[in-house]
Amino acid sequence: MLQRIRVAAVALATAAGLLALAPSASAAAKAPAISDVDLSPGSPAVVFDKPVTVTFTFTTKDAGKAELQLKPPGLSVGTPIDLKSAPFGVWTKWTGTKSFEAKDAGKWSFLAIAHGDGDKSASGTFDVQKALVTKIVDFGASPGQVHRGDMIKVSGRLLADGKGYAGVVAITFRERSADAYRRVATVTSGRDGWFSTRVRADATGWWRAEFGGNKEARASVSDSDRVDVRIRHNSDSRIVGFDATPAPADKGARLNFTGSLQVERWQALPGQRVSIYFRQDGSRRWEYVTSDVTNRDGRFWATATAQSSGWWRAAFEGTRGVKGSVSDAAWVKVVEPTPPPTADKSASRVIKFNAYPEPVKRGRYLKARGVLQIDDSGSWEGYAGKVALYFKPVGSHKWQYVKTTRSGDSGKLYVRVKAWKSGSWKFVFGGDDDFYGDGSRSDYVRVKR
Repeated sequence: MLQRIRVAAVALATAAGLLALAPSASAAAKAPAISDVDLSPGSPAVVFDKPVTVTFTFTTKDAGKAELQLKPPGLSVGTPIDLKSAPFGVWTKWTGTKSFEAKDAGKWSFLAIAHGDGDKSASGTFDVQKALVTKIVDFGASPGQVHRGDMIKVSGRLLADGKGYAGVVAITFRERSADAYRRVATVTSGRDGWFSTRVRADATGWWRAEFGGNKEARASVSDSDRVDVRIRHNSDSRIVGFDATPAPADKGARLNFTGSLQVERWQALPGQRVSIYFRQDGSRRWEYVTSDVTNRDGRFWATATAQSSGWWRAAFEGTRGVKGSVSDAAWVKVVEPTPPPTADKSASRVIKFNAYPEPVKRGRYLKARGVLQIDDSGSWEGYAGKVALYFKPVGSHKWQYVKTTRSGDSGKLYVRVKAWKSGSWKFVFGGDDDFYGDGSRSDYVRVKR
């Protein structure tokens, strides 16, 4: 009996020793882990005119190596792509790239594999597609003839690869005699591609729709449609901003007249003749002096010689469907010029002239800077004097007076005016009793809408 107990004890001790020598569960090799695969750009990868490079990224843990296979549409076997690895905390980050062309369009598959004590994988699909070709059809603006200020309907259909497409469409307009379209409104087409909106017609010209494109579709422009705008019968007009400068003025000096002609809802009235009249102090009679034709913005410029003090005004006789109008009157005092000094005058100069910003938006302020200097015994010094700003529109050979400013003792000049048309600008110092006049260089500034 005692012998059997000893044998059993030995057996138990041997078994215990074997258990102690066996590896624990914590010491066993770990299976690898793998994350989902990220694509940049994401699906779909849209190909326009150049190949699109897609970057594939995933991470692994406890993996000796990794691979990524891409399978084209219609094939059952994937092709591996090169991967680059980089530490990512306790994980490893893997990155690979591939370029796709339009001929690669279709649904692709990918398979990422982490190799280790067993393999782990992540798979998925993504689309490669050619950029959609868009077209705007059935565009129209109606009615084709309206009165100024009336609302018209513009409509059409946006197609992508021949099917209706939802997108943001801009409604643009080019006025007769203008050289560019400007945006008036935007509208979003429905899923069937149809869009429609109403806009105000203020001038005769051409309307069209423009789709600017997006990340999956190309841009397109519709055909244009003309709408003729008439002025309502017996519409009122007005002349605003009339000014006569300089005031006071030396006898024999040139006076400058400016203003704007407007009609109905106070829109610019271009291509109309505006006359300048003068009434001398003590008289009741207005006499015609000169005239000018308004430009596309309804503005006019005219000049005359100052002979005597009195009132000036601008008048529009009216045209078919538009009543005439008269501006407010401006009084200008005319004085005898101071006799020139017997001593010789010294020279002057206007330097560092700059008109900016370039280009400037239509109707925004244009700024002009410069420096007026006089010759003081052989050295140039700043001078306080009256300097005029002049403008010459594109296509014109005539400089037009705009406004007058004064320099400080340093000679520095600064003025700002609203810009309405592209052209050249300059400062002109008319001189005085002691110094001859001079003009700056001209500076061209383009005005954009």
